Amino acid sequence: MKSFRFRMLSAALAILMGTVIANAQSNEDAPPAPPMHHHGMGMGMEGHRMGFFAKQLNLTDEQKTQMNAIMQKEHPTMKPLFQQQQQIDQQLRQFVEGPFDQAKVQALATQKAQVQAQLTVAETRIHNQLYQLLTPDQQSQLKQMQAKHEARMQKHMDQAAPAAPEQ
Repeated sequence: MKSFRFRMLSAALAILMGTVIANAQSNEDAPPAPPMHHHGMGMGMEGHRMGFFAKQLNLTDEQKTQMNAIMQKEHPTMKPLFQQQQQIDQQLRQFVEGPFDQAKVQALATQKAQVQAQLTVAETRIHNQLYQLLTPDQQSQLKQMQAKHEARMQKHMDQAAPAAPEQ
Protein backbone atom coordinates (compact mmCIF):
# COMPACT_ATOMS: atom_id res chain seq x y z
CA MET A 1 0.00 0.00 0.00
CA LYS A 2 2.87 2.34 0.76
CA SER A 3 4.23 1.78 -2.75
CA PHE A 4 0.84 2.74 -4.20
CA ARG A 5 0.83 5.92 -2.12
CA PHE A 6 4.33 6.76 -3.31
CA ARG A 7 3.28 6.26 -6.93
CA MET A 8 0.24 8.47 -6.46
CA LEU A 9 2.35 11.19 -4.81
CA SER A 10 4.83 10.86 -7.65
CA ALA A 11 2.04 11.22 -10.18
CA ALA A 12 0.73 14.31 -8.39
CA LEU A 13 4.20 15.81 -8.35
CA ALA A 14 4.64 15.00 -12.03
CA ILE A 15 1.44 16.87 -12.75
CA LEU A 16 2.64 19.72 -10.59
CA MET A 17 5.93 19.84 -12.52
CA GLY A 18 4.09 20.12 -15.79
CA THR A 19 1.97 22.93 -14.39
CA VAL A 20 5.03 24.84 -13.42
CA ILE A 21 6.50 24.43 -16.87
CA ALA A 22 3.28 25.40 -18.58
CA ASN A 23 2.75 28.44 -16.37
CA ALA A 24 6.32 29.62 -15.97
CA GLN A 25 7.70 29.15 -19.43
CA SER A 26 7.55 32.52 -21.10
CA ASN A 27 10.04 32.00 -23.90
CA GLU A 28 8.36 30.30 -26.86
CA ASP A 29 11.63 29.02 -28.31
CA ALA A 30 12.65 27.33 -25.06
CA PRO A 31 13.06 23.56 -25.43
CA PRO A 32 9.84 21.64 -24.81
CA ALA A 33 9.45 19.87 -21.51
CA PRO A 34 9.90 16.11 -21.55
CA PRO A 35 6.84 13.95 -20.93
CA MET A 36 6.16 13.93 -17.22
CA HIS A 37 6.36 10.21 -16.87
CA HIS A 38 5.97 7.02 -18.78
CA HIS A 39 2.58 5.92 -17.47
CA GLY A 40 0.75 6.82 -20.63
CA MET A 41 -0.79 10.16 -19.69
CA GLY A 42 -0.81 12.45 -22.67
CA MET A 43 0.13 16.09 -22.37
CA GLY A 44 -3.29 17.26 -23.60
CA MET A 45 -5.19 16.47 -20.42
CA GLU A 46 -2.17 16.93 -18.19
CA GLY A 47 -2.06 20.65 -18.91
CA HIS A 48 -5.55 21.02 -17.45
CA ARG A 49 -4.72 18.92 -14.39
CA MET A 50 -1.42 20.70 -13.86
CA GLY A 51 -3.12 24.07 -13.75
CA PHE A 52 -5.47 22.67 -11.15
CA PHE A 53 -2.58 21.61 -8.89
CA ALA A 54 -0.75 24.91 -9.24
CA LYS A 55 -3.91 26.82 -8.42
CA GLN A 56 -4.85 24.55 -5.51
CA LEU A 57 -1.36 24.82 -4.01
CA ASN A 58 -1.22 28.56 -4.70
CA LEU A 59 2.34 28.47 -6.02
CA THR A 60 4.19 31.76 -5.92
CA ASP A 61 5.92 33.16 -8.96
CA GLU A 62 9.22 32.43 -7.22
CA GLN A 63 8.27 28.77 -6.75
CA LYS A 64 7.19 28.50 -10.38
CA THR A 65 10.48 30.03 -11.50
CA GLN A 66 12.53 27.69 -9.30
CA MET A 67 10.56 24.65 -10.43
CA ASN A 68 10.94 25.68 -14.06
CA ALA A 69 14.71 25.97 -13.53
CA ILE A 70 14.80 22.43 -12.10
CA MET A 71 12.84 21.07 -15.05
CA GLN A 72 15.05 22.86 -17.57
CA LYS A 73 18.16 21.55 -15.83
CA GLU A 74 16.83 17.96 -15.84
CA HIS A 75 15.49 18.01 -19.41
CA PRO A 76 18.81 16.85 -20.96
CA THR A 77 18.83 13.86 -18.59
CA MET A 78 15.23 12.84 -19.15
CA LYS A 79 14.89 13.29 -22.92
CA PRO A 80 17.29 10.51 -23.98
CA LEU A 81 15.70 8.10 -21.50
CA PHE A 82 12.25 8.71 -22.94
CA GLN A 83 13.67 8.33 -26.45
CA GLN A 84 15.32 5.02 -25.52
CA GLN A 85 12.08 3.77 -24.07
CA GLN A 86 10.16 4.77 -27.20
CA GLN A 87 12.69 3.01 -29.44
CA ILE A 88 12.44 -0.18 -27.40
CA ASP A 89 8.63 -0.02 -27.56
CA GLN A 90 8.82 0.33 -31.35
CA GLN A 91 11.12 -2.69 -31.55
CA LEU A 92 8.76 -4.71 -29.35
CA ARG A 93 5.83 -3.93 -31.64
CA GLN A 94 7.48 -5.90 -34.45
CA PHE A 95 7.07 -9.02 -32.31
CA VAL A 96 3.37 -8.32 -31.84
CA GLU A 97 2.76 -7.83 -35.54
CA GLY A 98 5.25 -10.37 -36.86
CA PRO A 99 6.88 -13.61 -35.76
CA PHE A 100 7.47 -13.92 -32.02
CA ASP A 101 11.07 -14.42 -30.83
CA GLN A 102 11.15 -15.06 -27.09
CA ALA A 103 14.90 -14.44 -26.70
CA LYS A 104 14.79 -11.10 -28.51
CA VAL A 105 11.68 -9.97 -26.63
CA GLN A 106 13.33 -10.96 -23.34
CA ALA A 107 16.45 -8.95 -24.22
CA LEU A 108 14.34 -5.90 -25.13
CA ALA A 109 12.29 -6.28 -21.95
CA THR A 110 15.50 -6.31 -19.93
CA GLN A 111 16.71 -3.16 -21.69
CA LYS A 112 13.35 -1.49 -21.09
CA ALA A 113 13.47 -2.40 -17.39
CA GLN A 114 16.91 -0.78 -17.12
CA VAL A 115 15.67 2.40 -18.81
CA GLN A 116 12.58 2.44 -16.61
CA ALA A 117 14.76 2.10 -13.52
CA GLN A 118 16.83 5.10 -14.64
CA LEU A 119 13.63 7.05 -15.32
CA THR A 120 12.27 6.18 -11.89
CA VAL A 121 15.43 7.38 -10.18
CA ALA A 122 15.52 10.60 -12.21
CA GLU A 123 11.80 11.31 -11.73
CA THR A 124 12.02 10.67 -8.00
CA ARG A 125 15.01 13.00 -7.73
CA ILE A 126 13.10 15.71 -9.60
CA HIS A 127 9.95 15.18 -7.56
CA ASN A 128 11.98 15.47 -4.38
CA GLN A 129 13.56 18.72 -5.52
CA LEU A 130 10.15 20.14 -6.43
CA TYR A 131 8.54 18.93 -3.21
CA GLN A 132 11.27 20.64 -1.20
CA LEU A 133 10.29 23.96 -2.81
CA LEU A 134 6.79 23.71 -1.37
CA THR A 135 5.97 25.33 1.95
CA PRO A 136 4.92 23.00 4.78
CA ASP A 137 1.31 24.09 4.18
CA GLN A 138 1.57 23.31 0.46
CA GLN A 139 3.14 19.95 1.26
CA SER A 140 0.24 19.20 3.58
CA GLN A 141 -2.28 20.28 0.93
CA LEU A 142 -0.59 18.08 -1.66
CA LYS A 143 -0.69 15.10 0.70
CA GLN A 144 -4.39 15.70 1.34
CA MET A 145 -5.09 15.93 -2.39
CA GLN A 146 -3.12 12.74 -2.94
CA ALA A 147 -5.01 10.94 -0.16
CA LYS A 148 -8.38 11.95 -1.63
CA HIS A 149 -7.27 10.81 -5.07
CA GLU A 150 -5.99 7.53 -3.67
CA ALA A 151 -9.30 6.93 -1.91
CA ARG A 152 -11.20 7.56 -5.16
CA MET A 153 -8.88 5.21 -7.04
CA GLN A 154 -9.26 2.52 -4.39
CA LYS A 155 -13.04 2.85 -4.53
CA HIS A 156 -12.90 2.57 -8.31
CA MET A 157 -10.67 -0.51 -8.12
CA ASP A 158 -12.96 -2.09 -5.54
CA GLN A 159 -15.97 -1.52 -7.78
CA ALA A 160 -14.16 -2.90 -10.84
CA ALA A 161 -12.87 -6.01 -9.04
CA PRO A 162 -14.75 -9.13 -10.14
CA ALA A 163 -16.60 -10.97 -7.41
CA ALA A 164 -14.91 -14.10 -6.13
CA PRO A 165 -16.49 -17.25 -7.61
CA GLU A 166 -18.74 -19.06 -5.19
CA GLN A 167 -17.94 -22.68 -4.49
